[in-house]
Amino acid sequence: MTRQPTAAQPDLFSSASPSREDMERAFAAGDASCDGTFVAAIRSTGVFCRPSCDGRKPPPGALDFFASIGDALDAGYRPCLRCRPTLPAQGAPGWLTRLLDAIDAEPGRQFTDADAAAFGVDPSAARRYFVEHFRMPIQAYCRGRRRSGAQRLLQNADAADADTEGTGWSSPTEFHASFTRVFGTAPMPHGTGDVITTAFETPLGPMLAGAVDDGLCLLEFTDRRILEAHATRLRGLLKHRLVAGDHRHLTHIRDELARYFEGTLTAFTVPIVFNGTAFEERVWHALTRIPYGETSSYAQLAAAIDVPNGQRAVGRANGLNRISIVIPCHRVVNSDGALGGYGGGLWRKHWLLALERRPRETAHT
Repeated sequence: MTRQPTAAQPDLFSSASPSREDMERAFAAGDASCDGTFVAAIRSTGVFCRPSCDGRKPPPGALDFFASIGDALDAGYRPCLRCRPTLPAQGAPGWLTRLLDAIDAEPGRQFTDADAAAFGVDPSAARRYFVEHFRMPIQAYCRGRRRSGAQRLLQNADAADADTEGTGWSSPTEFHASFTRVFGTAPMPHGTGDVITTAFETPLGPMLAGAVDDGLCLLEFTDRRILEAHATRLRGLLKHRLVAGDHRHLTHIRDELARYFEGTLTAFTVPIVFNGTAFEERVWHALTRIPYGETSSYAQLAAAIDVPNGQRAVGRANGLNRISIVIPCHRVVNSDGALGGYGGGLWRKHWLLALERRPRETAHT
């Protein structure tokens, strides 16, 4: 499915920031005056660059643009080694280069204050610098680097032998170590009973899907920080390994999502494995009964499952939903009609609801 990156762009930048067209032109021209204003991410290589990068420029449709380094990292991209977008154009402290080089050399490693000190970096100074310049704590930066490249390797049905060129990992062994930390097992060809996982592009960003023989058990945007917690809990509930590969239910959901995003599918038929507490499953089943194109309030949802005044509990169960879109927690809004919360980001919730409110005659199951 071809991703349409323009859907998310209005929410990523303020009205005073450059338009997508301006950023495309600046990046194509290598305009150094725009460095620090935005970063450009190249989907085919998984890297993000400063506008002045002199590397080969892909066509505009193959790019994503982000307002900050932190946003690019959260989306799963890694810094370009050619233009070094994480380094300030001028006045970068010497310790910063050493620390960033160390993190880039070992993206699977979790750096501590002691590690920073060993590189001659004052831990408190490093923390302040990352928050001020990257708009994220150093731990979040490291977490983003650990995720970088994993999405592309997950798309390979045999991740044990995957080529790691361009993924941000120097070897399959390095990727295996990080994959194991998240999923509790090394990536390997799957066997009977495993949770099979794969990643694929959507108009709203990459998603990670997981399936067992009974049905789909995971569908989440890869930039969500709760993804690791989802994987850990799912592994405990199902007592299975999560491994990279492909499965008939993953093929099924990939096809149905493509038609959903095109506006030609209003009801999913892929089998679902809910796996939660009894209360969570009641909420999730109720979510699937909210019709396409309509919304429900938290209070209405609580009443539907016979839990009066249970709005807060319903909201918590919504947040623990591991199967985005198919279990449509995006259709739950506040009683006053405001969007309320959404773990995948309010811009995605707005986009999904707008899609579902298109004229019905253009959509069918």
